[in-house]
Amino acid sequence: MAGTGNRPRRVAEQIQRELASTLQKDVDDARLGWVTVSSVVASKDLAHATVYVTFLNNSITPKECVSVLQQNASQLRYKLGQVMRIRSVPHLKFAYDESIARGARMSSLINEAVTQDQQNATKREEK
Repeated sequence: MAGTGNRPRRVAEQIQRELASTLQKDVDDARLGWVTVSSVVASKDLAHATVYVTFLNNSITPKECVSVLQQNASQLRYKLGQVMRIRSVPHLKFAYDESIARGARMSSLINEAVTQDQQNATKREEK
């Protein structure tokens, strides 16, 4: 059957779109703050999907945010089942996407290094 290799990717993309919308509209947990679904990876048999998320909230840790989402996973899965045309919605597992935080940290380190180099160059010119 042609194209079946793309099905998990297509379903994952649809889950990502629908979950992003559902999290904004339907999850009323103030602890979460702003949740962004950065990516979704579905298993080949579509039984499971790992949802990678980031948060804009400094009051609780990312681990606690993931825990809150995991507690709401069955409700979110039910809502996905209402909007997606799929026989069985994958079980959802939430994970914190560290790539954005890691990128921000790298950018900060680069900026610090550039600033330090400029200060050292200024000191050398003054001598």
